[in-house]
Amino acid sequence: MKKLKIDPITRIEGHLRLDLDVDNGKIVRANAGGPMFRGIEMILKGRHPLDATRITQRICGVCPTSHSMASARCLDDALGLSDKIPPNGILIRNLLLGCNFIQSHVLHFYHLAAMDYVRLRSGVEAGVLKEEWGPFFPQHKADYKPGKEETLHLLQDYIKALDIRRQAHELLAIFGGKMPHQMGIVAGGVTMKPSADKIADFHFRLLRIKDFIENSYIPDVLLVAGCYPEYWKIGASAGEFLSYGALDGLFAAGIVKEGKIENLNTKEITESVKHSRFKDGENKHPSEGETEPQPEKEGAYSWVKSPRYNGLSCEVGPLARLMVNYLSRNPAVIGDIEKFLKDSGAKAENLNSVLGRHAARAFETLLVVREMEKWILALEPGGEAAVDYKIPADGEGVGLTEAPRGALGHWIKIKDSIIENYQCVVPTTWNASPRDESEQPGPIEKALEGCPVADTDNPVEPLRVVRSFDPCLACAVHLIGRKGNSEKFRVL
Repeated sequence: MKKLKIDPITRIEGHLRLDLDVDNGKIVRANAGGPMFRGIEMILKGRHPLDATRITQRICGVCPTSHSMASARCLDDALGLSDKIPPNGILIRNLLLGCNFIQSHVLHFYHLAAMDYVRLRSGVEAGVLKEEWGPFFPQHKADYKPGKEETLHLLQDYIKALDIRRQAHELLAIFGGKMPHQMGIVAGGVTMKPSADKIADFHFRLLRIKDFIENSYIPDVLLVAGCYPEYWKIGASAGEFLSYGALDGLFAAGIVKEGKIENLNTKEITESVKHSRFKDGENKHPSEGETEPQPEKEGAYSWVKSPRYNGLSCEVGPLARLMVNYLSRNPAVIGDIEKFLKDSGAKAENLNSVLGRHAARAFETLLVVREMEKWILALEPGGEAAVDYKIPADGEGVGLTEAPRGALGHWIKIKDSIIENYQCVVPTTWNASPRDESEQPGPIEKALEGCPVADTDNPVEPLRVVRSFDPCLACAVHLIGRKGNSEKFRVL
């Protein structure tokens, strides 16, 4: 038995630590720890309710739009506005969230995950890359399988993807004002009425992005999958999947248990802190959640809490959305899903895997961009996009949506017209959760069990598993620092 520690894992949002037990070349136990303190909920206490939509975006610079959507829906619920948002407001919210999906998924495959599969030395030899380019080097030694021509093609698309991500931000800024931390989504709708010129501008830019997704992103994911077919059978989580649903039914809500789809009941969600650096207490629903740090707690190894659905450790994210929509036969997308499975050669029984997550993410990006074409053309130029409201003295609300990385929920309690309590359960809180009272591992921990490790000095296989989830530890732990503090890291 060999103890293997990887700290920090880079090329993810935030930092993640892995403590692995490796026996006979395979991982037999994994602990995944978030090493930073969570404090955003504490910052929100005592603030004006409308501050939440702005402050929660600062949880993450990659998916701030998702947090603004969850926060705005949370406020809509608390203020009694959920069924009053004008059609323009709903459509523009969907467009802004769609932009966030595009840029995040493109970023993940090309700029975070691809270097686990592509030998960068080929790019140096061909003059595409320079040795001193920091984002590319150093790199683990591994079984890089794409040939020289395939590698150069992928590296060229890496460069193109940088521009596509910029274009997705520019697209979002048309109705959101700026990115990151857009200003468009607010309680009651959005801040900007659509105009004919903005609709035309948005549509034109969207078509250029769509071309890249169809002709580069999808083929590149399939190219990598063809080079590493063994990863269709590596990295399976326990097989329970959860989705809150989003984008007006494009993504259905549901829970997959033992291969069967069930209706989602969010009252079944609780958070455990058995191995989290928070004060012990009864497992509570997020609406009653508490954030009381206890950094020296015995047995704790993460600042991430452990959400559970009726006691189950559930995976969330693109794969979860694909599984929920596939098994629920969601009429909005089932035809597209079945065509994707046929065209890609992917089998439904192999989707719970490293490659399944990458394939689901790429397919979802295409699905979203095609739906965005419909939404932009459905806007009414000059039509209302928000409703008026008053802040009540007291109220409660919940905002559920889907971020690129998975199910995202915000819960608020308002007392005397200010925030009394605010709780966020983000996608990586689910996926990177530590073990609970029954020692049930979180989805990433479970997916690492059985993963091969050919060389413990170059543990690329577990890194491929972890990065397939696209974890965002900045969201899951919510870093807060004290004035004057600093830490130094050496990143390899």
